[in-house]
Amino acid sequence: MIRVVVADDHPLARTGLAALLAAEPDMTVVAQAEDGRDAAAAAREHEADVVLLDLEMPGTGGVDGTRMVAQARPQARVLVVTTFDLDEYVVAALRAGASGFLLKTAPADQIALAVRQVHAGAMLFDPGITHRLVETYLGAAERRDRSDDVLAPLTARERDVFDLLARGRSNAEIAETLVLGEPTVKTHVTRVLDKLGVRDRVQVVVLAYESGYLAPPPGR
Repeated sequence: MIRVVVADDHPLARTGLAALLAAEPDMTVVAQAEDGRDAAAAAREHEADVVLLDLEMPGTGGVDGTRMVAQARPQARVLVVTTFDLDEYVVAALRAGASGFLLKTAPADQIALAVRQVHAGAMLFDPGITHRLVETYLGAAERRDRSDDVLAPLTARERDVFDLLARGRSNAEIAETLVLGEPTVKTHVTRVLDKLGVRDRVQVVVLAYESGYLAPPPGR
């Protein structure tokens, strides 16, 4: 069972989302919270696997809440839920350790699927938003091309793995591309994350754009 904490300052939204997820056969909602601080405490107390955080809440919002969850319960994955499809705070939440974000307008089945994907270690972004966020809030015109410095700690093979991680490839896809076994890929992925000082695959993607290793597509 996936143990979920739902945090939203609006009682109707919170209870509705909790009821939706509790109805899933592989999920249990272990706690509800009104802000990020309470969510972090609940995640630690109830050993949560996934925390859904509303981005904008009075008191401790989604960005600070994400950081608190990462400290209180490092094993938990944070899925940020927002009303806005283009918001500078989303990138801040990703930098703080969120594993992805989803619009509140997403259909019920997509929300449940997002929880499963994040729990499984995937990065999750609402379709069509990723590149707009990257270009707008990481500042394509202001980014310095410092990718060589960023990647300096990595071996040649680890750079190959980094490249594929940055492009959103799964372990299976990386294994197929590099002709490696999946256990070997998992080892390389762990080393890449450790050497770059990032928490997960989402932060690899952010780092790749922020450093200039990847550029947003033209015309975005």
